[in-house]
Amino acid sequence: MAFKLPAPTRAIPGATALAALLAALSMLGPFSIDAYLPAFPAIQASLHASEVEVQQSLALYLFSFACMVLWHGALSDAFGRRRVVLISLLAFAVGTAGCAMAQSVHALWFWRIVQGVSSGAGVVVGRAIIRDLHNDAAAARLLSMVTMIFSIAPAIAPVLGGLVVTQFGWRAIFIGLLGYSLALWGYCYLRLPETLAPAQRQPFHPRQLLRNYGEILRSPLFHMKSGIVALNFAGLFVYISAAPLYLPRHLGLGPHQFGWLFIPAVSGIFCGALMANRIAGRMAFSRQIAFGFTVMILATLVNLVYHCWCLPVLPWAVLPLFFYTFGMSVVSPAATLLALDLFPHIRGTVASCQSFATTLLGAIVAGVVAPLLSQSVFWLAAGQTAFSMCALVLWLTARNYRSMLLRHLGD
Repeated sequence: MAFKLPAPTRAIPGATALAALLAALSMLGPFSIDAYLPAFPAIQASLHASEVEVQQSLALYLFSFACMVLWHGALSDAFGRRRVVLISLLAFAVGTAGCAMAQSVHALWFWRIVQGVSSGAGVVVGRAIIRDLHNDAAAARLLSMVTMIFSIAPAIAPVLGGLVVTQFGWRAIFIGLLGYSLALWGYCYLRLPETLAPAQRQPFHPRQLLRNYGEILRSPLFHMKSGIVALNFAGLFVYISAAPLYLPRHLGLGPHQFGWLFIPAVSGIFCGALMANRIAGRMAFSRQIAFGFTVMILATLVNLVYHCWCLPVLPWAVLPLFFYTFGMSVVSPAATLLALDLFPHIRGTVASCQSFATTLLGAIVAGVVAPLLSQSVFWLAAGQTAFSMCALVLWLTARNYRSMLLRHLGD
């Protein structure tokens, strides 16, 4: 007998309630990453693993997240948004329970992969839900509101993780995540609406899927606009994934002091999202993106110059992250919506491809780039500068390419 979920009985929540629900779904990712970073030494000792083996649990989570995130949107385009979210939450709960009970680093790797393949549904399907319900300024406001609420997670996750691992051990972190995911499943079961009517769904057929993915992946504009968000995030993630080495080795901080890195970064995300929410509908997306990039690039250059001449000292070593993430959060909603609008008939699949690009680059940063750069604070700053500069080049190229296409159509 096929597994069927009952249709939702409640109306679509108001903007604030819906933003809180979608943000709570998106928080699974940051909680799964940031909360256990302070526990790396404890996991290493408990499972008799090397430093690299424990760090690879993060890289494997991100790679599995990136691979599956390609399918969450296509599945939601075919079977509905609500069903994909509920089934993914159950799978995440199973993976989290496995992490809590892991007796070897290899078992931890396996259950982190299970977490990775299921935790991306909230981010991907959430974007599609927003675009199902709203257009242009209203969608930008709702997406920025989700970002503001969501930004709480990266701020509190490492702080809570540090406190929990100190008081109760590293397994308690995953037990807490298990409780969160089960509570979220119950709330979504009662309140999450279905926003994609059956008449608007795409057939889940290999030929149709190949056609949809081919349409997206053949678009240079999609690659440019999704690359903007991915590269900007990589500039932040190089610091996040380097945190277990960067904070103790270069700043002399312990597991309970990870907030020194995450609070400035997340405060910038919150304030930037608030700015994006306020200017939605009042400023063209192109001007909004230009403003965000100006703040970001200035922040990276100041950070680079500081580490050229000065030793890393708090708070100056982490203060530029506030301005970097502020600019990043101003750019992100506009760039995300511009990419989604390239293919309005398959927004779920587009959201999947967007998230895949961001997560795959994040996995490469965690597994390759951050370990190489984390030995030097200057090289970390240089890496962030390079990522943001590449994103700026993509934005300028996308604008010129779009203008060229319009002129060609005009002729």
